[in-house]
Amino acid sequence: MSFPSTVLACIESGAQRFTDADLFYGHGTDNAHDEAFWLVFFALSLPFDSDDSVFEQAVTETEWQTITLLFDRRVNERVPVAYLTGEGWFCGYPFTVNAHVLVPRSPIAELIQQSFQPWLSETPTTPLRILDMCTGCGCIGIATALQFSEARVDLTDISTQAIQVAQDNVQRYDLASRVSVITSDVFAGLQGKQYDLIVTNPPYVDARDLASMPAEYHTEPAIALGSGDDGLDITRRLLREAADYLTPDGMMIVEVGNSWENLEAAFPSVPFLWIDFTKGGNGVFLIRRGELLQYHNEFMA
Repeated sequence: MSFPSTVLACIESGAQRFTDADLFYGHGTDNAHDEAFWLVFFALSLPFDSDDSVFEQAVTETEWQTITLLFDRRVNERVPVAYLTGEGWFCGYPFTVNAHVLVPRSPIAELIQQSFQPWLSETPTTPLRILDMCTGCGCIGIATALQFSEARVDLTDISTQAIQVAQDNVQRYDLASRVSVITSDVFAGLQGKQYDLIVTNPPYVDARDLASMPAEYHTEPAIALGSGDDGLDITRRLLREAADYLTPDGMMIVEVGNSWENLEAAFPSVPFLWIDFTKGGNGVFLIRRGELLQYHNEFMA
């Protein structure tokens, strides 16, 4: 039986198979070729920054069998590439992931790389206390800690399995001295703490969107995706409670994705600041402590 004899031939074979299978791409890549590239390089333990000569490298039948097993799972089980390789990338950094956490893909990465400018320039000090709420694998909080080398960062999640993955990533980047991982249901485990900046990608998918999402999303933890009929159950709790956990000049950045319209409809008088992204993505708003206090009665309704 013949098989692809080079790295490039394996990638092309996988890309064609993925195209024929009509896979969904949205967990780190946006096309069949890149998906096949990641899986082939992972299977062969090839550095992702190899020069082009690697594409002509010979592949053995045993290696092809290893690659085929990964292709089979991607097609037959619709498992995202990051779960197959155990690694997802965010802000240019690799993070350990598994099926207990979402695959990293938040547009908040762009804000981190910009040091949250220009919005932080409007505050008197650089954030020294930062919270990554609903942290999952910890990518947002850890990338923020790497961007702000003087900051202390708390990562929180309700899932004990996610907490373990986040702890693994904190160790991976040797950040245990200033990054803490805390099990908490929203703010319940953070009594007495205050932060200059809260960043959160909470569950925000509404019931209709959740039911219609491609199969790849249903391999992710449902607790990290769905948030009630309108997708805002957790976001409402954040809006009601966050002011108590922010410093006087503190701010909160929240991703609500496609549920942004539901949020506008629920609180029509609140001037949410919706952030524009140059690299794609939407549904991320910024709100300051003063505004949380100003509209507190509406959030409590």
